[in-house]
Amino acid sequence: MAKRKHQGKPAPSDRNFGELTHKFKNNIYGTNKGKIREAVLQRDLHAQLDWLGHATDKRVLDVGGGQGQLALYLAALGHHVTVIDISDEMLELARTRANEAGLCERMRFIRAPLQEIAQLSLGQFDLVMCHAVLEWLVDQRSAIDLLKAQVSPSGALSLMYFNHEAHLMANMVYGNFDYVQKGLKVKQKVGLSPNNPIKQADMAAWLEAAKLTIAQKTGVRCFHDYLRELNKADDDFDALLELELKYNRQEPYASIGRYTHLMLIPIK
Repeated sequence: MAKRKHQGKPAPSDRNFGELTHKFKNNIYGTNKGKIREAVLQRDLHAQLDWLGHATDKRVLDVGGGQGQLALYLAALGHHVTVIDISDEMLELARTRANEAGLCERMRFIRAPLQEIAQLSLGQFDLVMCHAVLEWLVDQRSAIDLLKAQVSPSGALSLMYFNHEAHLMANMVYGNFDYVQKGLKVKQKVGLSPNNPIKQADMAAWLEAAKLTIAQKTGVRCFHDYLRELNKADDDFDALLELELKYNRQEPYASIGRYTHLMLIPIK
């Protein structure tokens, strides 16, 4: 997998998914995992943003927006969405989908890494989204500050990241004891396995330093990834999704989702 590119020398472990666009489409977005993720994010956004289903013309920034599923959803609600991604292939697919849905006038697509957001001079947004990006970056702490700078004083940051504690728990459930003993580190990275899952304590410290407060915490895939019989996710998906949505904002389940979704508000 190619490294994520910068204007200068690329960081050693930042990742770019350009050549894996269709693999992402089939292995993540087109699966039960993707359906759960999309349902959770849509539910969380509506729960925290009272303007989402009513006001129009709000400004939304989707950083690392990939193929644009959520961006398209928000544009269809009448908002102006800017999608930033490092992958030309991902952006082209998102642009094609926007064209097919007649949403191009409400959408803007920019090829750039997260690290260059400040240089784009885009102004501030009512909602900034960054989902499943931080775990591929080397300097995760600085990314938080860059994202916050794009949020208007009355806006919100929707942040979803790969949960280190859940990653450890899942590997124990799978029986990968050697991997856990090695600190969840391997020499050869699996294609779609995130580089740097984030510990809850680290995220809490970063948010405190960035002066962001948690308005809502949700676990994404609290149960799906721990199923002993994987076929049950296909055979009874509706029941699984209903239970995910019922419990994933309650502890301890919110803290064992494979991903953690935070709705964050700037501290004034």
